[in-house]
Amino acid sequence: MKLGEIISTVKGTLLFDADLDVEIPCAGAADLMSDVLAYAEPDSVLLTGLCNPQVVRTAEMADIAAIIFVRGKQPPPETVALAKEKGIPLATTPYTMFEASGRLYQMGLAGCDISCRIGPMR
Repeated sequence: MKLGEIISTVKGTLLFDADLDVEIPCAGAADLMSDVLAYAEPDSVLLTGLCNPQVVRTAEMADIAAIIFVRGKQPPPETVALAKEKGIPLATTPYTMFEASGRLYQMGLAGCDISCRIGPMR
């Protein structure tokens, strides 16, 4: 699924210009950055409620392609600046983590687990 489709599916708002044609194979949702490091797949999208710069640093380490902040959360300017510097697109969605994840799953986006490597479980 393309990043633009993902953002549209969750009624998201992109926080700065980014390539929306990037293919995203799967998504993960977590507020514990240790879980992100343990379970995220490269080139995935991360849904999280955390807005601090550490989220961007973790995403960089895990090769995450984009971050979507749930529940309408707005990251502080230092988080946005770091994401721009690292080339990691940021977006916000009004949906909860559960709702956003469910909408993406309904559209066929796999979760960051074995299904990410073998395709959607349908």
